[in-house]
Amino acid sequence: MSRNQYIQDFMNTFKYEGLTFDDVSLITQYADFLPGDTDISSRLTRNVSVKIPFLSAAMDTVTEGRMANAMAMMGGIGVIHKNLEPEVQAQQVSRVKHHLNGLISDPITFSTNDTLETIAIRRAEKGYSFNGFPIMDNDGKLVGILTSKDIRFSRSKRASVTDIMTKNVITASPDTNLKQAYEIMQEHKIGKLPLVDKGKLVALYSYADVRRLIENEEPLFNRDEQYRLRVAAGVGPGDYERAEILNDREVDVLVVDTAHGHTKGVIDMVSWVKNKFPHIDVIGGNIATGEAALALRDAGADAVKVGIGPGSICTTRVVAGVGIPQISAIYAAASALKGEIPVVADGGIRNSGDIAKALVAGADTVMMGSVLAGTEESPGEKIIYEGRQFVIYRGMGSLDAMKSREGSRQRYGLSDDDDIVPQGIEGMVPFAGTVSKVMKQYCGGLQASLGYCGARTIPELKSTGKFVRVSGAGAVEAHAHDIKITKEAPNYRR
Repeated sequence: MSRNQYIQDFMNTFKYEGLTFDDVSLITQYADFLPGDTDISSRLTRNVSVKIPFLSAAMDTVTEGRMANAMAMMGGIGVIHKNLEPEVQAQQVSRVKHHLNGLISDPITFSTNDTLETIAIRRAEKGYSFNGFPIMDNDGKLVGILTSKDIRFSRSKRASVTDIMTKNVITASPDTNLKQAYEIMQEHKIGKLPLVDKGKLVALYSYADVRRLIENEEPLFNRDEQYRLRVAAGVGPGDYERAEILNDREVDVLVVDTAHGHTKGVIDMVSWVKNKFPHIDVIGGNIATGEAALALRDAGADAVKVGIGPGSICTTRVVAGVGIPQISAIYAAASALKGEIPVVADGGIRNSGDIAKALVAGADTVMMGSVLAGTEESPGEKIIYEGRQFVIYRGMGSLDAMKSREGSRQRYGLSDDDDIVPQGIEGMVPFAGTVSKVMKQYCGGLQASLGYCGARTIPELKSTGKFVRVSGAGAVEAHAHDIKITKEAPNYRR
């Protein structure tokens, strides 16, 4: 039984009718707080939460390392696509995991033969904005640290670094973790902590970065227990080698990503990953029914991903004649699971109001493709068309994606020898600026929804939200109408 009796009664009224976002609207309810007071954190999987309920899609024109970094720093998570060689995908994961860990694995160094003048020239050439450099001797061993204080109080710009550097260097062993480094630097009041192995410099901690992580100066960052950004990655059925490599790079979540998730191959892969790597949470998909949700849950899935054909670039419903409109599909999965594991709503999101509707239907998070494909951080090609900037965006089932990438063919159950039958198209979306700019609009829209619905949190919205069925005329009325738009809003386009 659904935890929201109103929604259960409402959806039972349309038992044999498929509803999607424009078919429903949320009913306003009493609130004694402002939208800014709401909390939009949510569950991503059984063991992983997010500060904002958003994932970037595992598509080759949406999410690679740069997008995953941006999403995690906003409080969400990015799913790095599998249209990459396993090692390349793993490298992208590793970049995210080490983006904010405070450890500089390849520090910039200078030698005892340098002077302040040569260092200043190199800093200007390379654009280094930081101070504090390890100084190495001719044998490659650490002999000192050149600090900003050393530079500031030097009487000559041509002074040799050996004359002014700090020679009494506090060091630590290579296995020193972030918290230990923080305590050492606090105790000795130093800005840099070199990690040394037999006299050789292997890495460097920077106090400014370490303090920002330890003291949680960026509370929205979605981080693991070791203060590293969280990241997810896509795998396919039978992708055992890829999963093992991603595990070695400490991926947080694996997404068994296919067009039809209620299959033996997906169920077996979910089960294999959970047995092999129980510390990694697994999302299985894509599905559209309660039976599929229960099958993946029983296989060990920590969340399910719902969406057969709702994406703007997907043609599965036309080509194959299958799929369930997204509100009905989300409700079917969520009502079957009864909250045991979270539901990810994948596809069909056009406006921020759609997110609240997906959550009331039973989703815990939403995955977005086209919304994020137009951002600066997406890997899609940026082009100029008729005087405006656009970004190339294609479905993983598009002809070009299937021709060029094995991951796309695998996602749709095709082998290299099969004739290609596309289930998606390629197009372009307007350039939208940075991920931060876009996500602030969607987070703000979701907070407004919670305010209108009288819910301070997403769990409260899910338990008290109410739908009303919208007619075709009502859907037209909901949009800007009877006017020529002269200035587009950042969160609305016709």
